[in-house]
Parts: sequence; structure tokens; C-alpha cells
Amino acid sequence: MENKKRFYLSNDKKIAGVCGGIAEYFDTDPTFVRILFLALFLSGIFSAAVFVAYFAFWIIAPKKTN
Repeated sequence: MENKKRFYLSNDKKIAGVCGGIAEYFDTDPTFVRILFLALFLSGIFSAAVFVAYFAFWIIAPKKTN
């Protein structure tokens, strides 16, 4: 059986675990993802889209159990 990669909210979290979960999914540093999200949000160009995406991940994504 194929082991598919799944996105989960991380236990390594500052607010909701979204950035930590994205970092775990792409196997990268959570600080980099948090800085990227903050930069996109503060740039004003994608701020509404970033906020909506973050909130959607927070509501829809399952929490990591272990």
C-alpha cells in the first residue's frame, strides 16, 4: 500500500500549527514558513488571501495525533 503524504496541523505551533504543519509537509524550517507568511501578509498584496488561507487551514486541517 502506498504511503501518501498528508497535511496536519503541527504540535510545533505559535498560533494554530498551520505554518509548522506546512514546514513538516515540505520538510523545511518552520521559522522560514512563518517569516514567509508574515512577509506576504504585511506586503499588502496578498494579505487577504493569506489570512483566508491560514484560517481555512486552521479550520479544515486535522490535528496531528502523535
